Amino acid sequence: MLLSGCHSRSPSINVLGAYFPDWLFCITGGCLTTVVVYMILTAKKKAEWLTPYILTYPLLIALFSMGYWAIFFN
Repeated sequence: MLLSGCHSRSPSINVLGAYFPDWLFCITGGCLTTVVVYMILTAKKKAEWLTPYILTYPLLIALFSMGYWAIFFN
C-alpha cells in the first residue's frame, strides 16, 4: 500500500528501449513552440505584443506544454 504510487502503468514512452516520462516530451514541445512563436513575432516586428517578456514566455511554455499533454496523453 505504501508504494502504490510506483505502479507499473506509469505514464512513460518507450524510445529505443529507454522509458521517458510523457511530461518531458510536452515541455520540450512547449519550449520549441514558444521559440517558433518568438521567431514569427520578431520577423513581423510584433514582439512587443508579448511584454513583459519575463512573464509571457514562461506562461506560453506552460500553456503549450499543458495543451500538448491534454491533446496527446490525456
